[in-house]
Amino acid sequence: MLQLGFVSAIMAEKSFEEVIDFASENKFACVELMCWPKGKAERRYAGITHIEVDALQDKSIAHIKNYCEKRKVQISGLGYYPNPLDPDEEKSAFYISHLKKVISAAARLGVKTVNTFIGADPAKNFSDNLKVFKQKWPPIVNYAENLGIRIGIENCPMLFTRDEWPGGKNLAYSPAIWDEIFSYIPSANLGLNYDPSHLVWMHMDHIQPLYDYKDKLFHIHLKDVKIYKDKLSRNGILATPLEYHSPKIPGLGDVRWGDFFSALTTVGYKGPVCIEVEDKAYENSTADKKTALLTSRNYLSQYLVLES
Repeated sequence: MLQLGFVSAIMAEKSFEEVIDFASENKFACVELMCWPKGKAERRYAGITHIEVDALQDKSIAHIKNYCEKRKVQISGLGYYPNPLDPDEEKSAFYISHLKKVISAAARLGVKTVNTFIGADPAKNFSDNLKVFKQKWPPIVNYAENLGIRIGIENCPMLFTRDEWPGGKNLAYSPAIWDEIFSYIPSANLGLNYDPSHLVWMHMDHIQPLYDYKDKLFHIHLKDVKIYKDKLSRNGILATPLEYHSPKIPGLGDVRWGDFFSALTTVGYKGPVCIEVEDKAYENSTADKKTALLTSRNYLSQYLVLES
């Protein structure tokens, strides 16, 4: 059975308890909880902390587990999306260190999946970034393996703004690159946090990978995207991508959701499917953000049985 949830980043101003309460009261089975370190956010949807892994103690772990159990809401995964391959070695080391803390926290909390990015240096080409990946990622995966934690890599290229141009800040954005990554680290603990919307705006097939990588689907993000053909024709494919597309809530963009859920069920996926809201039309207030989640839930209910 698919477990409908949401990504907690859209509720940045809410506490852990308030996020879980909202999920429980509105028939969401799970939540992906953000675990950024406390501090200033570097971009939208970053720097959000619903579980502070640096402060986890036996008492706080018990509280988190008991609160979720009482509200009948599962934690689908812990989320932390930095750039582990940042060209600044000090930043890279910090990101990797905190990622390991999140992995450790997942093990202590009984959460089986941590979602993140591979990272990349936007000034390097694919081959050079791959060399850095081969140096830095095997120890991370080995650390997760030893704790029994799966790492779900989101397939977002992080290529939206000029500081991320031209190569983006996340290497793992295409099936061809996934093959390279999974071939070099053939671990059962390294897989995908699959988001169809990124493949759509990159003009790639967003359905076939569900069949091709069925054994690597650890976690699913439900986000839509709208490509504006007039803007694309005016700016061209080499423009920064937000010049011709916008993230939307499910049902308001170009993702073929019927085909998407047909593929998910055909391959036998039974894990979490979490709404990710990055639609600026729903960001002006807390009420708007809740509306985005509830509207998405209502649209997706045609494909899912909601928890009672």
